[in-house]
Amino acid sequence: MTTQPNAPRSRQNPGDEMLSLQEACAFLRVPEGTLRYWRHLGAGPRSFKVGRHVRYWRADLVLWLSEQTNRPQGHR
Repeated sequence: MTTQPNAPRSRQNPGDEMLSLQEACAFLRVPEGTLRYWRHLGAGPRSFKVGRHVRYWRADLVLWLSEQTNRPQGHR
């Protein structure tokens, strides 16, 4: 299932943690440039902006990682 990276969410867990770009990079263990590029392509985890700042919900990062591990090998 592919979702739009910036599509509105139907529900937000009030205990979910909002992460900055740098925190999301540390969580995913990828360079900042990689996450910025994925965001540009619309291929990475769902993100949103608070003012001029990009943010990620931790639950969205976990969901995105889960989707990556469940994808058949050899497909992008």
